[in-house]
Amino acid sequence: MDLKIMNSLKEGALKFNIDLSDEQLSQFYNYYEMLIKWNETINLTAITDFDEVLKKHFLDSISIGRILRQKEIVSLLDVGTGAGFPGIPIKMAFPYLEITLLDSLNKRVSFLNQVIDSLGLEKIVAVHGRAEDFAKKELYREKFDVCVSRAVANLSSLSELCLPYVKVGGKFISYKSEKAMEELVLSQNAISLLGGGNVSCDAFTLPGADLQRTFIIIQKVKETPLKYPRKAGIPIKRPL
Repeated sequence: MDLKIMNSLKEGALKFNIDLSDEQLSQFYNYYEMLIKWNETINLTAITDFDEVLKKHFLDSISIGRILRQKEIVSLLDVGTGAGFPGIPIKMAFPYLEITLLDSLNKRVSFLNQVIDSLGLEKIVAVHGRAEDFAKKELYREKFDVCVSRAVANLSSLSELCLPYVKVGGKFISYKSEKAMEELVLSQNAISLLGGGNVSCDAFTLPGADLQRTFIIIQKVKETPLKYPRKAGIPIKRPL
């Protein structure tokens, strides 16, 4: 373990109101090792350098600590989690959260389950399926305090995929770049149609990486009409 780099993770986390213990830092390191090993056989990430992963995946994921009010939420869903970002780092940083990871590729879900088991994480489950389909299920629809997504898609599409999962009074939080305001302007109609409102933004620079990041925080103010999300693939191909 490179102690200097791990110390940079601890220092970066403190800027997001997270004080990582030695045990938590060890979990992050073991997660990194598993990520690199599995990345040899399935495509999980193009970023493999230890320092780069810590900054651009781990710190980026837990930067939500800037706006996440501890104890105000219990359940969190990560849509399109991929290799587990941001859901697994959030779980390690906020152990009390009940987290569901949703991804459409079974191989990635197998990796996530291995990480969960190896790190001894509790109250976290990885689910294989498409966001459009699971949002129709009673077990998942409007059941989460917070839904997050770090997926690369426009905000209109992400809102259709994510807002149906959020309880009225909850939040959809989208991880975006510095161009977030442009997307937000184009997504106002979709957000309103899907039950969202009271939108706010939080822009900041990722520590040590000189990357501009923005959280778009959308409150769920009313129930999402049952016709949303539309059939699989349509929200991405034909944004509202």
